[in-house]
Amino acid sequence: MNILTTTSTFCAGGFDERLRVIHNPYGRRLTEGEITSLVKEYNPVGIVAGVEPLTRKVMESSENLRIISRVGTGLDSVDLIAAGELGISVLNTPDAPTEAVAELTLGMILSVLRKIPLLDRNVRNSIWKGPNGLLLKGKTVGIIGCGRIGSRLAELLKPFDCVLIGFDPAVQNHELIEMVSLDALIETSDIVTLHIPLNSNTKDILSAERIKSFKKGAVLVNVSRGNLVDESALLESLEKGHLFGAALDCFADEPYNGPLLELDNVILSPHMGSSTSETREKMEKSAVENLMAELKHLRLI
Repeated sequence: MNILTTTSTFCAGGFDERLRVIHNPYGRRLTEGEITSLVKEYNPVGIVAGVEPLTRKVMESSENLRIISRVGTGLDSVDLIAAGELGISVLNTPDAPTEAVAELTLGMILSVLRKIPLLDRNVRNSIWKGPNGLLLKGKTVGIIGCGRIGSRLAELLKPFDCVLIGFDPAVQNHELIEMVSLDALIETSDIVTLHIPLNSNTKDILSAERIKSFKKGAVLVNVSRGNLVDESALLESLEKGHLFGAALDCFADEPYNGPLLELDNVILSPHMGSSTSETREKMEKSAVENLMAELKHLRLI
């Protein structure tokens, strides 16, 4: 039986010796056409997947496919309806990325407030000065999505004496975060962070209208999914100085090559939220363990 790993790189072991493992030959994120061709060629029983598009077309390309095991949390790249209709189990690793994503969020907040990338560029260009930044201490931080990552971020923010408010339809009460409505969060937060999945209910949750409702001088940090935010409205708000700054680890279209690149009050990173060596190892190991457990459950090995 064949197993196909479709992440750009994959180093974990732990596969049963009876399985033949084929790795992504391109060393980058696959297109729908590329993964369809690989699935047709190798007819795998399982895919250890990244964020490439696992559409109905891809799934129907293998008559043997029974399991998709995601390296990571989000499942927006997987057609879950098609998977259910085709009898394909879809698994993920929700616990593994928590620490890395929460730490990156904190790092981005501090970097935006203190303008660290701009100061670094100034020094490299022999400019021995820079603009004043802002303190994190005492700020109101609005956390949209108060599950694993949002909760861990709240713990990391405690020493800064921040006021923590949150919005999450699935969370009524939280030990560290005062739960409020989404509109109240947006209107009162100095810093807004996003930690929710992308689906039909959350797409453009930060619409143009909501971005206009942000406090003047607020900061937005998105380490979740690009399509949660109206990027055109965000660009306009940043250009006009309504928002103090933003930090984005994800974009509607990736790799990103748009006008936000020209702004000094935006920090951009290439979707690296979970990309620490420790986290990557943990996610890959968990994805293999999930795959092997499901193969045994289905009595395929």
